[in-house]
Amino acid sequence: MYRTKTCGELRLANVGETVTLAGWVQRTRKMGGMTFVDMRDRYGITQVVFEAPHCSPAAGELSGNETSPTGGLQGAANALGREYVIQVTGTVSERSNKNKNLPTGDIEIIATELKVLNASVTPPFTIEDQSDGGDDLRMKYRYLDLRRTPVRRNLELRHRMTMEVRRYLDSLGFLEIETPMLIGSTPEGARDFVVPSRMNPGQFYALPQSPQTLKQLLMVSGMDRYFQIVKCFRDEDLRADRQPEFTQIDCEMSFVTQEDILQTFEGMAKHLFRELRGIELEGAFPRMTWADAMKYYGSDKPDTRFGMRFVELKDVFAQAPGFSVFDEAKYIGGICATGQAVYTRKQLDQLTDFVKRPQIGAKGLVYARVQEDGSVKSSVDKFYGPEVLNVLKEKMNAQPGDLILILCGDDAMKTRKQLCELRLEMGARMGLRDKNQFSLLWVIDFPMFEWSEEEGRLMATHHPFTHPKDEDIPLLDTDPAAVRADAYDMVCNGVEVGGGSIRIHDPELQDKMFRILGFTEERAQEQFGFLMNAFKYGAPPHGGLAYGLDRWVSLFAGLDSIRDCIAFPKNNSGRDVMLDAPARLEQKQLDELYLKIDLPQE
Repeated sequence: MYRTKTCGELRLANVGETVTLAGWVQRTRKMGGMTFVDMRDRYGITQVVFEAPHCSPAAGELSGNETSPTGGLQGAANALGREYVIQVTGTVSERSNKNKNLPTGDIEIIATELKVLNASVTPPFTIEDQSDGGDDLRMKYRYLDLRRTPVRRNLELRHRMTMEVRRYLDSLGFLEIETPMLIGSTPEGARDFVVPSRMNPGQFYALPQSPQTLKQLLMVSGMDRYFQIVKCFRDEDLRADRQPEFTQIDCEMSFVTQEDILQTFEGMAKHLFRELRGIELEGAFPRMTWADAMKYYGSDKPDTRFGMRFVELKDVFAQAPGFSVFDEAKYIGGICATGQAVYTRKQLDQLTDFVKRPQIGAKGLVYARVQEDGSVKSSVDKFYGPEVLNVLKEKMNAQPGDLILILCGDDAMKTRKQLCELRLEMGARMGLRDKNQFSLLWVIDFPMFEWSEEEGRLMATHHPFTHPKDEDIPLLDTDPAAVRADAYDMVCNGVEVGGGSIRIHDPELQDKMFRILGFTEERAQEQFGFLMNAFKYGAPPHGGLAYGLDRWVSLFAGLDSIRDCIAFPKNNSGRDVMLDAPARLEQKQLDELYLKIDLPQE
């Protein structure tokens, strides 16, 4: 055996034992007649001591696979470089200068034998908790970055989460069933990654954006409760919480209502928080309609760790017309930042610049401070007298010391989204977005359809298989844009961690849905005929949900991006800089696939 113990398990109870460790050299320190080496493996760090009294003056460097006798140990230890792979045998001893920051900090190993298993060139960045390597450099050498404790812990957390997911779902009778990775393309929604078929020239597979239709077929087949921890793929623009390939906890159930599904997966969330974070979430999660989420937060995934709900103010300023910006606006909304009337003009100018950034797009910002005496000082004082400003204060429920921030615009939904960005920015500045505080809710009653300017038609907000709310089904014939869906998202701290819906199981209703979405009968049959035909053989009422595993892990780990909870992620351009992928194919490969590359001239 290369080791009898790991570098993370020795304690005072092991003092006096002879042990063998194997791992990497984290760092070396020479102090007088002693050399200290910190050895690291996946389990932790142990200090190894090479003492001068046991070392001969002629000790030299060890090369790979060479063993040093006791006499040459210190010289050999002095020659060790960072990330050398070594094997050490020695006696466990109590440390005189204990390190309370290490679980093994009460002991050290007095070395009696050293073997270099493999030498290492100097790594391109320090493999420490706080590394000096930038994102691109660490992604290029990801196999080295994974040696760092924070990244390793993220992967350990990911492992524990998948184990708890399986344990929870297994206890409820779910079956873990794999579905294929090579399927047919469905152009609705995000772009597919496509895979050419050599054996079927000119034809292509697609990598699944989700196992949606396949898990519905499993319900038709009587599997009743299915889950899968599955890779999914979307060829879309990337953000901090997006990757071209990601992992879903994908689930489906038969003979259930929306309430059954919400209860089941609310239970899963509580289980994960209890087992992985030691947090007991009491009571039912709040539920908020999509309409209210957009009205009060400007987002279908509101961060409810703090208040600052939107207040509509069109009626307040209509009392005294004269400020053309407000007079002509279709929507005026504000938030109240508690205790922030101390903001300086410079800070307010910074906020104005923030909302005017191209990615937000507001034209300006109006503010009002509530003074300690209760009076209101505003950036639009010359247009509105004390009476109107006092009505504003009352409408906003503002108290002395509070700061009111107001945006307006011609498009209510667009302006609410701008106000959402301002609210989140103020929440961050005020320290209200604590990563160790968790606020979960369900957003329900999503619109069934949304209008696509690009397509010039209604598109499914989620997917074409979502069931409309029973009471809204008559509107499919008269006002489909007003139809609400039996769809739901779970939101945690402003992040959508999961979502799903009750599915259509009636073939006639599914046909109607395709017609509303602009599908011809031929196109619907070509793309989804396999599902429609299956429904003819008795499809049970069914529904499901998919959690984003990467997002759950990043939330639990307190990360700003999902990349550091994925072993080998892509960068913001969708590239794997370690493997240098995607890459060009050789002409022979293209010929076998009957592919021709015809890139436009730059």
